[in-house]
Amino acid sequence: MQSPSIVHMDLDTFFVSVERLRDSRLNGKPILIGGTSDRGVVAACSYEARKFGIHSAMPMKLALQLCPEAVLIKGSHVDYSKFSEVVSGIIKEEVPVFEKTSIDEFYADLTGMDRFFGCYRLATELRKKIINETGLPISFGLSKNKTVSKVATGEAKPNNKLWIETGKERPFLAPLSVKKIPMIGEKTHQTLVGLGVRKVKTLQEMPRDMLRQIFGKNGVVMWEKANGIDESPVVPYSEKKSISTERTFDKDTTDVVKLKQIILAMSEHLAFQLRADQQLTACVAIKIRYSDFNTYTQQMRIPYTSADHILIPRVSELFDRLFDKRLLVRLVGVRFSHLVHGNYQINLFEDTGEIINLYQAMDTIRQKHGDKMIVRAKGLGIDAVRTFNPFRGDMRVSKVA
Repeated sequence: MQSPSIVHMDLDTFFVSVERLRDSRLNGKPILIGGTSDRGVVAACSYEARKFGIHSAMPMKLALQLCPEAVLIKGSHVDYSKFSEVVSGIIKEEVPVFEKTSIDEFYADLTGMDRFFGCYRLATELRKKIINETGLPISFGLSKNKTVSKVATGEAKPNNKLWIETGKERPFLAPLSVKKIPMIGEKTHQTLVGLGVRKVKTLQEMPRDMLRQIFGKNGVVMWEKANGIDESPVVPYSEKKSISTERTFDKDTTDVVKLKQIILAMSEHLAFQLRADQQLTACVAIKIRYSDFNTYTQQMRIPYTSADHILIPRVSELFDRLFDKRLLVRLVGVRFSHLVHGNYQINLFEDTGEIINLYQAMDTIRQKHGDKMIVRAKGLGIDAVRTFNPFRGDMRVSKVA
């Protein structure tokens, strides 16, 4: 039976690399990307910034204290998504099966390709093509399974490659810190350190039943990963099914006028994204988190559309149902889900063809000059995508499966 060949590819410091493509003056400088308020956090940072002890999810205020000379960038999810889609397209053209696990991370199943080209050679050529066509640095790890390949990518970085041949998984993993094993977070790591387990080699040699007693089923999975055992398949990449945006306020608020302006700007921005991606939504949702951290959501099914004048009133209606004027609001969010591919058509609108032409003209301006160039009067001064932040420090725009 032929041994599997799985490659893991990771775009190095992806957000930072995109910003440096846009402005070469950023090369070699410590870069921080994320929220700019007191509640903002670091979404991404350059290797130069990491030397100061900065890492993702760190409060931005602390990061700037550690490295005052760092360049702070709010970031653009729209730009990052475009580059991610380009890389996805290149991979899709070159490999039979690939899985996209995040905006900058991919797995590909190359099993059987060695009969024709050699899997390592194929992965190397794919990496070279991505670098040449996008200008982005990317690393890969190649092995017989996803776990070892992902760890190998981490060891290959920055901007390099590493092949772990079949049969060499355990000795490759043995000298590494147990923190390198996927699924071992900070809490689990501290427990292992308390047991005297710091290196993967020690974990490999521990009785599986002992780990089961301490960690339950996760202990068995942990032992298997440490020993280079992982039979999880590469799941073929599928289209995203929702798009959303959230905003956490610097100060909790009850200003209903401001809140409605923000959700209008969010809805308008997401509707534009739907049309840009040639998608329609059939479900809108609103999310409110109050100062006591209680979070409430409400959704509504609607006919498929991507029209502002249909979506905005529905979102506003949900907000009115959910909003409690007696409580301070910490966060608001809007989500469009049940997405399908398709262009909006006149029979999806409540108005004449004139509004079709209006949307097309507006979208043309936005695509050419940016989506902030033309907005509704009620949304003036409201930045619907102030910063992309997967750790929810400021504004978050995301697509999820």
